[in-house]
Amino acid sequence: MNGLVLDGSKNVFQVECDDGFIRECSLKGKILKDGKGYYNPLAPGDIVVLDDDSLEEEKGLIKNLVPRKNEFVRWNVKKRQPQVLASNLDYLLIVTTPDEPPFKPRFIDRALVQADFQKITPVIVCNKYELSQSDEFKERLLNWEEMGYKIIRSSAKTGEGIEELANFIENKTCAFVGKSGVGKSSIINVLDNNVVLKTGSLSKKYGKGTHTTTKGTLIHLQLNEALMGGRKDAVANIIDTPGVKTFLLHGISAENLALYYKEFFPFIGKCSFGMSCSHVKEKGCAICKAVEEGKISKARYESWKKTFEELKTGIWGD
Repeated sequence: MNGLVLDGSKNVFQVECDDGFIRECSLKGKILKDGKGYYNPLAPGDIVVLDDDSLEEEKGLIKNLVPRKNEFVRWNVKKRQPQVLASNLDYLLIVTTPDEPPFKPRFIDRALVQADFQKITPVIVCNKYELSQSDEFKERLLNWEEMGYKIIRSSAKTGEGIEELANFIENKTCAFVGKSGVGKSSIINVLDNNVVLKTGSLSKKYGKGTHTTTKGTLIHLQLNEALMGGRKDAVANIIDTPGVKTFLLHGISAENLALYYKEFFPFIGKCSFGMSCSHVKEKGCAICKAVEEGKISKARYESWKKTFEELKTGIWGD
């Protein structure tokens, strides 16, 4: 039979099977052909082929992975391997805040690049929108909007934007990604009154979030009827991923990074050195000229340049 992977660790996975049972499943031979090279062979959202255990009905054996529609990956520094955070997504919801924890636009830029690279539609969810907002925060939101990225301004505390978010994700499978403390679990708790996820507090010393989600988990949401015009049958699938300090790219070279900065694309290939231009200090660089003329924001260019250097050196900042 087939089954949907809900969560798992150390090669043991909770799988929702076609017959309605949720089984604890291990991997046949502990290796999946399509999972080679990854830190984790399976991720929430995966569809697998399995056999049930003839002796224990609540257990099963995973035989194969059904080809994925897409997968959202990050580079896991600790394990020095790519890690699949979620698969078969309709949207990637990148959660940020104006503050508490501090606004980190480069985290969002990297996540946008990885999503575009893997052909997953990203959406920026600005939680804690009731907090005071810096000029940088306002400018970056406007910049992302001008590039065509959808932004949902929300607050799990006041309820702002939650109805919009609920209607947007109805009947979809989406993954939340963001730094610890941005409020991913709090948003889920507001979207569905029946789900109670542990929420974390911020470190008083650093203003950074503490980890509350320790592994990625697919949750079937029964969307709050108050958000859905009284409808009781509205549903969505959310994959809640663990908060990460630094999101590192995987599969994208420094030379190709500019291809995934949307506003750079019209100028690529128009430099004096053509496709050989690094867009850093060459004379006649069309991208550098576009920055000078205000066609590309200086903040986004600096974000690209830092990530470009990090991809070249392998030394990553926050």
